[in-house]
Amino acid sequence: MGKILFKDKDLVVPGDILAEGMDYLPSGGCVRKKDKIVADHLGLVSLNKRFVNVIPLTGNYIPKIGDTVIAEVVDMGFNGWYLNVGGPYEASLMLKDVSEFIEKDSDLSQFYNFGDLIIAKVSRVTRYSNINLTTKGPGLRNIKGGKVISVTPSKVPRIIGKQGSMVQLLKEKTNCKIVVGQNGKIWIEGNDSNDELKVTEAILMIEHESHTDGLTDKIKAFLESKK
Repeated sequence: MGKILFKDKDLVVPGDILAEGMDYLPSGGCVRKKDKIVADHLGLVSLNKRFVNVIPLTGNYIPKIGDTVIAEVVDMGFNGWYLNVGGPYEASLMLKDVSEFIEKDSDLSQFYNFGDLIIAKVSRVTRYSNINLTTKGPGLRNIKGGKVISVTPSKVPRIIGKQGSMVQLLKEKTNCKIVVGQNGKIWIEGNDSNDELKVTEAILMIEHESHTDGLTDKIKAFLESKK
């Protein structure tokens, strides 16, 4: 009979034994060593039935297909643009993957220029770390207006919340438009700068206190106190 040695949301360090026996399976941030599951990241334990996971508290963004990201244009060539997504490698946005129709030999800087921030999706990641983006899809576009803030990528799931509950709370209490990139970049646009500041403060609070219980109620109370 297997045994879990930590509770959900417990803080663990590399080398901690999370479970004993073969009844449980490692699903990320931990590995099996014989009949034990051992943490190989600093992070928080996440238990889901038979699966044991460690959610990292630190670390660079690792792109996955389907991720929404906010990326900065850092270079361009004949066939497209190269963007910084905050990971170890740049990503490519090719002409065939943008929503606009662009004629051959067009000045690409008229569409996306150096320093532009773009909401895009990761469409392809190869074993050789080639990353392709697309702007074909609802809400994918060049950012005009608002502000972009940065958080630790590993804290993004907490900011989004279960089934989007936390980010929905932020939107409802501030009337701001919010796009959370899996790479830790978050776009905020409100009716005025005060609304944007309120969202920013709430998001940074979530980032810094992501491991605490009752965080949703705390954020709700904070936002209501700022009216």
